[in-house]
Amino acid sequence: MDTFFLSHGSPTLSIDESLPARWFLKSWRSKVFQAVPRAILIISGHWETDSPTVNVINGHNDTIYDFYGFPKPMYKLKYPAPGAPNLAKRVRELLQNAGFGQVKEDRTRGLDHGAWVPLMLMYPEADIPVCQLSVQTNKDATYHYNMGKALAPLRDEGCDSQLENLESGEPECGKMGSGL
Repeated sequence: MDTFFLSHGSPTLSIDESLPARWFLKSWRSKVFQAVPRAILIISGHWETDSPTVNVINGHNDTIYDFYGFPKPMYKLKYPAPGAPNLAKRVRELLQNAGFGQVKEDRTRGLDHGAWVPLMLMYPEADIPVCQLSVQTNKDATYHYNMGKALAPLRDEGCDSQLENLESGEPECGKMGSGL
Protein backbone atom coordinates (compact mmCIF):
# COMPACT_ATOMS: atom_id res chain seq x y z
CA MET A 1 0.00 0.00 0.00
CA ASP A 2 1.06 3.55 -0.57
CA THR A 3 1.26 6.51 1.78
CA PHE A 4 -0.62 9.66 0.85
CA PHE A 5 -0.42 13.29 1.88
CA LEU A 6 -3.90 14.80 1.77
CA SER A 7 -4.92 18.30 2.68
CA HIS A 8 -8.43 18.70 4.03
CA GLY A 9 -8.55 22.35 2.94
CA SER A 10 -11.19 24.30 4.78
CA PRO A 11 -13.30 22.32 7.24
CA THR A 12 -16.29 23.41 5.13
CA LEU A 13 -15.11 20.84 2.60
CA SER A 14 -17.34 18.51 4.60
CA ILE A 15 -20.52 20.38 3.55
CA ASP A 16 -19.68 22.74 0.65
CA GLU A 17 -20.42 20.96 -2.62
CA SER A 18 -18.87 23.80 -4.67
CA LEU A 19 -15.31 22.95 -3.58
CA PRO A 20 -13.39 20.90 -6.21
CA ALA A 21 -11.35 19.12 -3.52
CA ARG A 22 -14.58 17.67 -2.16
CA TRP A 23 -15.25 15.90 -5.46
CA PHE A 24 -11.67 14.71 -5.69
CA LEU A 25 -11.92 13.06 -2.27
CA LYS A 26 -15.37 11.64 -3.00
CA SER A 27 -13.97 10.02 -6.16
CA TRP A 28 -10.96 8.62 -4.27
CA ARG A 29 -12.02 4.95 -4.41
CA SER A 30 -13.22 5.01 -8.00
CA LYS A 31 -10.50 7.12 -9.61
CA VAL A 32 -7.42 7.27 -7.37
CA PHE A 33 -7.05 4.29 -5.08
CA GLN A 34 -9.41 1.39 -5.54
CA ALA A 35 -7.98 -0.82 -2.79
CA VAL A 36 -9.84 -0.49 0.50
CA PRO A 37 -7.41 -0.09 3.39
CA ARG A 38 -7.90 -2.35 6.34
CA ALA A 39 -6.87 0.39 8.77
CA ILE A 40 -5.57 3.94 8.46
CA LEU A 41 -2.94 5.87 10.41
CA ILE A 42 -3.52 9.62 10.21
CA ILE A 43 -0.76 12.04 11.16
CA SER A 44 -2.64 15.29 11.57
CA GLY A 45 -1.24 18.77 11.98
CA HIS A 46 -4.25 19.51 14.17
CA TRP A 47 -2.93 17.39 17.03
CA GLU A 48 0.18 18.93 18.51
CA THR A 49 1.97 17.44 21.52
CA ASP A 50 5.41 17.80 23.09
CA SER A 51 6.16 14.11 22.50
CA PRO A 52 4.69 11.61 20.03
CA THR A 53 1.26 10.39 21.09
CA VAL A 54 -1.08 7.87 19.47
CA ASN A 55 -4.76 7.52 20.15
CA VAL A 56 -5.53 3.98 21.28
CA ILE A 57 -9.27 3.61 20.96
CA ASN A 58 -11.20 0.44 21.67
CA GLY A 59 -14.61 0.93 20.10
CA HIS A 60 -15.44 3.90 17.91
CA ASN A 61 -13.56 7.19 17.63
CA ASP A 62 -15.36 10.33 18.73
CA THR A 63 -15.62 13.20 16.25
CA ILE A 64 -13.72 16.26 17.48
CA TYR A 65 -14.95 19.70 16.38
CA ASP A 66 -11.66 21.53 16.74
CA PHE A 67 -12.80 24.65 14.89
CA TYR A 68 -15.02 27.61 15.70
CA GLY A 69 -17.45 29.89 13.90
CA PHE A 70 -18.42 27.54 11.09
CA PRO A 71 -21.96 26.75 9.87
CA LYS A 72 -24.04 24.82 12.42
CA PRO A 73 -24.54 21.75 10.20
CA MET A 74 -20.83 21.01 10.51
CA TYR A 75 -21.19 20.46 14.24
CA LYS A 76 -23.74 17.72 13.60
CA LEU A 77 -21.49 15.64 11.35
CA LYS A 78 -20.15 12.42 12.84
CA TYR A 79 -17.41 10.07 11.68
CA PRO A 80 -17.54 7.14 14.13
CA ALA A 81 -14.79 5.02 12.59
CA PRO A 82 -13.59 2.18 14.78
CA GLY A 83 -10.29 2.62 16.56
CA ALA A 84 -7.17 0.72 15.49
CA PRO A 85 -5.58 -0.10 18.87
CA ASN A 86 -3.12 -2.72 17.61
CA LEU A 87 -1.89 -0.40 14.88
CA ALA A 88 -1.51 2.37 17.48
CA LYS A 89 0.50 0.10 19.75
CA ARG A 90 2.73 -0.99 16.85
CA VAL A 91 3.33 2.66 15.89
CA ARG A 92 4.29 3.34 19.51
CA GLU A 93 6.69 0.38 19.56
CA LEU A 94 8.39 1.37 16.29
CA LEU A 95 8.89 4.97 17.38
CA GLN A 96 10.24 4.02 20.80
CA ASN A 97 12.62 1.47 19.27
CA ALA A 98 13.85 4.16 16.87
CA GLY A 99 14.85 6.43 19.75
CA PHE A 100 11.90 8.78 19.91
CA GLY A 101 11.68 8.29 23.66
CA GLN A 102 8.43 7.63 25.41
CA VAL A 103 5.50 7.58 23.02
CA LYS A 104 2.32 8.29 24.89
CA GLU A 105 -1.02 6.60 24.45
CA ASP A 106 -4.19 8.69 24.57
CA ARG A 107 -7.17 6.45 25.23
CA THR A 108 -9.86 9.13 24.91
CA ARG A 109 -8.96 11.39 21.98
CA GLY A 110 -11.10 10.95 18.90
CA LEU A 111 -10.46 12.15 15.35
CA ASP A 112 -9.84 15.83 14.67
CA HIS A 113 -11.13 17.51 11.53
CA GLY A 114 -7.79 16.94 9.79
CA ALA A 115 -8.73 13.25 9.89
CA TRP A 116 -12.50 13.04 9.68
CA VAL A 117 -13.14 15.67 7.00
CA PRO A 118 -11.21 13.86 4.24
CA LEU A 119 -12.11 10.40 5.54
CA MET A 120 -15.85 11.07 5.57
CA LEU A 121 -15.62 11.90 1.87
CA MET A 122 -13.23 9.09 0.94
CA TYR A 123 -14.76 6.34 3.10
CA PRO A 124 -18.24 7.57 4.13
CA GLU A 125 -19.22 4.26 5.70
CA ALA A 126 -16.78 4.96 8.59
CA ASP A 127 -16.04 1.24 8.79
CA ILE A 128 -12.24 1.30 8.43
CA PRO A 129 -10.28 1.34 11.72
CA VAL A 130 -8.38 4.60 12.23
CA CYS A 131 -5.77 5.85 14.66
CA GLN A 132 -3.95 9.18 14.83
CA LEU A 133 -0.39 10.14 15.61
CA SER A 134 0.38 13.65 16.86
CA VAL A 135 3.01 16.03 15.51
CA GLN A 136 5.59 17.92 17.53
CA THR A 137 5.66 21.54 16.37
CA ASN A 138 8.64 22.14 18.63
CA LYS A 139 10.67 19.80 16.36
CA ASP A 140 11.97 20.33 12.84
CA ALA A 141 11.23 18.63 9.52
CA THR A 142 14.17 16.22 9.92
CA TYR A 143 12.65 14.93 13.13
CA HIS A 144 9.34 14.24 11.40
CA TYR A 145 11.06 12.74 8.37
CA ASN A 146 12.88 10.35 10.71
CA MET A 147 9.57 9.55 12.34
CA GLY A 148 8.31 8.46 8.92
CA LYS A 149 11.43 6.34 8.41
CA ALA A 150 10.85 4.70 11.78
CA LEU A 151 7.36 3.71 10.65
CA ALA A 152 8.63 2.18 7.37
CA PRO A 153 8.76 -1.39 8.79
CA LEU A 154 4.97 -1.34 8.77
CA ARG A 155 5.24 -1.70 5.02
CA ASP A 156 7.37 -4.90 5.27
CA GLU A 157 4.83 -6.31 7.68
CA GLY A 158 2.05 -5.92 5.19
CA CYS A 159 1.34 -2.46 6.52
CA ASP A 160 2.25 1.09 5.68
CA SER A 161 2.72 4.31 7.58
CA GLN A 162 -0.82 5.15 6.59
CA LEU A 163 -2.47 1.84 5.76
CA GLU A 164 -2.53 -1.21 7.97
CA ASN A 165 -3.19 -4.94 7.66
CA LEU A 166 -6.36 -6.17 9.31
CA GLU A 167 -7.39 -9.69 10.22
CA SER A 168 -10.27 -10.92 12.35
CA GLY A 169 -11.78 -7.45 12.66
CA GLU A 170 -8.79 -5.84 14.36
CA PRO A 171 -5.56 -4.29 12.97
CA GLU A 172 -2.56 -6.53 13.44
CA CYS A 173 0.84 -5.95 11.82
CA GLY A 174 3.19 -8.79 11.09
CA LYS A 175 0.62 -11.42 10.19
CA MET A 176 0.79 -10.99 6.44
CA GLY A 177 4.01 -10.73 4.53
CA SER A 178 2.95 -8.94 1.39
CA GLY A 179 0.48 -6.18 1.98
CA LEU A 180 -3.23 -6.23 1.42
